[in-house]
Amino acid sequence: QFKLIVENPEKPVAPGLQVKAFVEYYPETEEDLQDSLLLLVDEDRVYIPLLGAISCCYLETESVVNFGTVSASSKIISKEISIANHGSSSGTFKISYDGDVLLNVEPASGVVEPGSVKAVKVDICTDVPRTISEVIKVEMEGRSCTEVWIKAVVVEQVLKVLGASSGNVLECINFGSVYFGSSKTKEIYLYNEGPECTDWVAVLEDNAVGGEMGTDLQKSADAVLQDLSFINKTRDLDASTLIRCIPDQGTLLPYEKSTVTLCFSPVAFAVTDLSPKQDYVLFLRFEAAGSKDGCLQTTGDVITPSTSIHPCHAELALAGSALPVMLSFNPGPVIEFMDCFLGAQTQVLCTLKNESESLPVKFSFRKTAHFNISPEKGKIKSNSTKDLIFSFSPHQIGTFEVKQIVDIIGRGLEKNNLQVLKTKSFHQIHLSFIGVCKSKPKNVLFRINPGITPMISNATGCFVADGTGQGTDIAPVAILKSTKTQIHTHQINRNCKGDALIAFPNDRSTSIRPSERNKKYRTIFTKTERYNYIDPEFSYTDYERQSKEVHKKYYADFISSLRQHRLQKDATRQFYIYNNSVSIGLKPAEGLMSPKISVTDFHKEKLQFKMCSLDENCLLTSQKLTASASKSSVKEICSGFTSMPSSTQEKEDCSLTLTPKQLHQILIGPSTIDFGDVCVDSTNARKLHIINNLLVHIWIQIEIEIEELQQTSPLCQVVPPLTKAYVPVIFETSMCGMFKKSFPYTINNKHPGHVLVVANVVPVELQLSARELILNPIPGYLAEAEFRTTVRVYNPRNRSAEFTWKRIHTDKGTAFSIQPVEGFVEPYSELACEVVWHPGFSSPEAEEFNLCVREGNRTNLKCFAKVTLH
Repeated sequence: QFKLIVENPEKPVAPGLQVKAFVEYYPETEEDLQDSLLLLVDEDRVYIPLLGAISCCYLETESVVNFGTVSASSKIISKEISIANHGSSSGTFKISYDGDVLLNVEPASGVVEPGSVKAVKVDICTDVPRTISEVIKVEMEGRSCTEVWIKAVVVEQVLKVLGASSGNVLECINFGSVYFGSSKTKEIYLYNEGPECTDWVAVLEDNAVGGEMGTDLQKSADAVLQDLSFINKTRDLDASTLIRCIPDQGTLLPYEKSTVTLCFSPVAFAVTDLSPKQDYVLFLRFEAAGSKDGCLQTTGDVITPSTSIHPCHAELALAGSALPVMLSFNPGPVIEFMDCFLGAQTQVLCTLKNESESLPVKFSFRKTAHFNISPEKGKIKSNSTKDLIFSFSPHQIGTFEVKQIVDIIGRGLEKNNLQVLKTKSFHQIHLSFIGVCKSKPKNVLFRINPGITPMISNATGCFVADGTGQGTDIAPVAILKSTKTQIHTHQINRNCKGDALIAFPNDRSTSIRPSERNKKYRTIFTKTERYNYIDPEFSYTDYERQSKEVHKKYYADFISSLRQHRLQKDATRQFYIYNNSVSIGLKPAEGLMSPKISVTDFHKEKLQFKMCSLDENCLLTSQKLTASASKSSVKEICSGFTSMPSSTQEKEDCSLTLTPKQLHQILIGPSTIDFGDVCVDSTNARKLHIINNLLVHIWIQIEIEIEELQQTSPLCQVVPPLTKAYVPVIFETSMCGMFKKSFPYTINNKHPGHVLVVANVVPVELQLSARELILNPIPGYLAEAEFRTTVRVYNPRNRSAEFTWKRIHTDKGTAFSIQPVEGFVEPYSELACEVVWHPGFSSPEAEEFNLCVREGNRTNLKCFAKVTLH
């Protein structure tokens, strides 16, 4: 079977030349052959062995497939096994697996072409934490059976709260005592102990069992219950104003720690006769946003929130006490100073006492005119006193009653930025200072104006006082009310204008006076017009006076235009404020009657406020989530939704990238839809609930490539705000066995999720109420009468079952009958069949029947007739 093709050289082969020989192999049988080729080189013999092997395959695969550490997120994850063929002919393989951990090994058999690689997909489900170490057997052609290990470690995605200093797991944080209005912070670490990224959100459980809202724990239960008004106010208190979590949402990488700051800011109630101390106990829960495992539970088709805590949630107890500022002033709060004169000073010694037994106080007095405090600021330890000196140093005469503000300094939250702590005044105390400044008696000496008239003048000139105060004696100047009489008035001046200014008695016509040209001065008695001298070297010319007036008018107009522009801008701003759909510009008290408000309206307004308070700057609380869920439609809606965003508002809402806090308010579940035991070729439906508690539209897109779920519809929905909806998930299959697969979905085409579908597919089955029947004679009937009884056939499956009674024939004959002989039993129902024994001379007293179910099971029934001889 070997053939040599060669031309032997007739002459010796020269150096550098070669001779080619061809050996051909033509196998006639499937067996390996051996031979040899003899090469004669001069006197040497060279034996060349010839080996002929038939064409065969050489298959090879890896021995271990490791999924690594994965999170228990109810996902179906896959890896591939590569089967390579390094041979020259095709090879077959076959995979067998006896366990129940691996969901799918596909394909289980096949052919691998020469020089190619075949991929086999292995699926596992990450529904429960466990360690997977399974073996699958691969039988490859030409080789012995090979074992391939499938390994994986499925762990819980756990969030842990660690101490910032110790690094240990925290269960409780005690803020201690804090003044009302101030804040105290604590830092913690939030640790993601899992192999996947986690979006987390903080939720304050303000309705948890064991929580306290401002109750004095040192009081007895009876004393607290007596104050019903206080209990009602604590129920309405927004707990998110007491506890701040900075940040309250975020994303953690695998095995990453993040710093979270917790802030305790107690607020005092406006309730009388309260205890000075108020204790708070709250629970803060850190949850994985988007994870619905443990958050929702289904009862039939009804979905309700679950009270169980998922392992991915970490709960932290927060405790703290709030105290009022207890500062007392002795004397106080009204402090009266002794009367003093201008330039003098009086002092009052005041003792400031901090009556708090646990907290110090920082104080600061604001500056007030005429009063001084020494020291202006300071710190008083708990249960201590400090002496202050209040001084009254008036700068003017009069009675002063001022309100002195005392600021209590501490750390508090900014109004504009609730995530920033700043040292500020969180409490104020008001004191009343009363002081009187008197003037000293002093004689006032007047001097007559020598002749230069000021711009403002009375009829008799201006008297300038040398001192301040009121004189007790009248100034020795003769004042004649000459403007009121005309005794000495010259006859030609009797009709002069009454608005002319009267010159001083010592005025002379030759005196140089820089007076205004448009004003006339007359003498006191004769009313003769006074001579007005104008010095051309010092006075304005007519052109200069006109230019000055124009300049003054220019600036007056400029200031007036600025005012008009400012008023116009304010009017425009007011127009845009009131030009909206809410305010239609009606002025109050124009004939409109005020609406009557009932108690129900207050509750509605309160609920609306709680709903609107679910913004990004506010910490989520259990009561707010419950209130927002109650806003959703009570009845779930399946149809009527659009599959694509159509309106402008829908397109804008559905293009948003949602935060973890917003994703936490969208419930899509249950995350595992368990159909239970279902029959082959039956149609089964379960609801996938969608609850949108946001104030915006969301767009849900479901991707289903699983053949058993192809009837599920609709796959895309735009869910309006505060709406419940559902998608009917239809499951159909023609193969028995355990079914476990997942399908993905997205929110707004950005945020992914998945749902696991589980079902145990079984054949149809019928069950009997009894396997053995004893037919007794009916009392009062003849012995030859028929014996009758019934047997019930139960259908525990979800598909109607067709049955037939078949008799097991024997040599003894037949005497029993069952009616009906065949029929149908509807799902989850039962059917009564009558069994009759017909007595006769040779009738057998026992017989057997088989209940045969089409495409289902077979059950045996034994019947006995109990014959009594008389």
